[in-house]
Amino acid sequence: MEKVQGEMEIERWERSEDMSDAEKKVIQETWSRVYANCEDVGVSILIRFFVNFPSAKQYFSQFKHMEDPLEMERSLQLRKHARRVMGAINTVVENLNDSEKVSSVLALVGKAHALKHKVEPVYFKILTGVMLEVIAEEYANDFTPEVQRAWTKMRSLIYTNVIAAYKEVGWAQYPNSTMNPLVKVVTAAAK
Repeated sequence: MEKVQGEMEIERWERSEDMSDAEKKVIQETWSRVYANCEDVGVSILIRFFVNFPSAKQYFSQFKHMEDPLEMERSLQLRKHARRVMGAINTVVENLNDSEKVSSVLALVGKAHALKHKVEPVYFKILTGVMLEVIAEEYANDFTPEVQRAWTKMRSLIYTNVIAAYKEVGWAQYPNSTMNPLVKVVTAAAK
């Protein structure tokens, strides 16, 4: 088992690197192809997320007991959530040139997950990593090293803004503090 991430890594994840205009364009071009298959890609992302990190299902009463990926794929609730996730990412991608809009959208997502759903913020780091894996596999021809670098910055942008919303509402559980042991194992596995 890998060690739990240290404070230096957390600090790195809490700062997003600025994206160049060229990187924003690369993300928007790649995303336009991904979003054309929004529901299917979103479902693939969530299924991989829940299969590889089953503790994440605890936050979803509708499908937390599902083990079979085919059952998950057929779940209308999972499909609905996949569309919601992809829609939020689409809004962020469409507004990459408007940092206030990006911050606003991701703040809403972060606050809802912190206050209403009580989701550990580390799951956003994990989910965005799974998202990059699925996109890189399903769009391998488009996912050059340049595209990978841009999407890594996008992942950091998402996580940084979500974590800021968690801090704003006073969330006290961070990966290096009093987080439950199961999430520590999940965090180590996500590295």
